[in-house]
Amino acid sequence: MIGYITIGTNDIEKSGKYYDELFSIIGAGRIMADDHIILWGKTPGDAMFSVVTPHDGETATAGNGTMPAIVVDGLATIKKLHAKALSLGATDEGEPGVRGDGQFYFGYVRDPDGNKMAFYSMQE
Repeated sequence: MIGYITIGTNDIEKSGKYYDELFSIIGAGRIMADDHIILWGKTPGDAMFSVVTPHDGETATAGNGTMPAIVVDGLATIKKLHAKALSLGATDEGEPGVRGDGQFYFGYVRDPDGNKMAFYSMQE
């Protein structure tokens, strides 16, 4: 159902490098890029993730309550993504582990622009 999700950035080059490295862990790469937007995905036509400098020229800000969630194949991958994000300058928003009613694994970070993101998987 979701084609892509977009979050704002104030430094497209820095965000590009951050997400290139982070998403390489799950086999996703750049699908499209220009001087104000970059989209990553696994294959054209699948759901994508993008960063963009705001069209109105104003400063990008992290949305309060906005949080993309990236589905992955298990807790081990969540731990890798979480650790990689932190090594790339993200801040911890919740260590990887079991959440909710015990059916899900989650790990949470904020990227260098302050955007919150979750990595999740159904429990193995």
